[in-house]
Amino acid sequence: MMRALELKVPPTALVVLIAAAMFALSRAWPSMAVAVPARVVLAALLLLVGIAIALAGVAAFRRVRTTVNPIRPDTSSAVVSTGIYARSRNPMYLGMLLALAAWAVWLSHPLAFLGLPVFVLWMNAFQIRPEERALADRFGPVYQDYLRSVRRWI
Repeated sequence: MMRALELKVPPTALVVLIAAAMFALSRAWPSMAVAVPARVVLAALLLLVGIAIALAGVAAFRRVRTTVNPIRPDTSSAVVSTGIYARSRNPMYLGMLLALAAWAVWLSHPLAFLGLPVFVLWMNAFQIRPEERALADRFGPVYQDYLRSVRRWI
């Protein structure tokens, strides 16, 4: 059953679903809301950094003309290991995580922060590990070396 979920939910759709759940949780228990100093500034900074990191990942893929389609990692044409990919194997997903963190800060509700580990756990299990298997099959030792030299998230 677990394999049936692999590469099925596009990461952007997962972000929308988790963001909606975060919002619902914050509205279900409004009495738990907390004041976050400089909430708007902190949320904006997290969002801007997340967008910049994600776009750097997309740009790196575009430069080498490989796919950004997360559902079909087997169609990749190159291992991207320079630029932002020298620091994180998944900058697009890291950017999404930072956007969710910005949303949690904006909502100023402790239950909203539960969405962050849910996102990471889902992505690791059902998106990133299957991608890594597909890329290891496709690129062999080159990709294995990359896995050993760069961390999955940060």
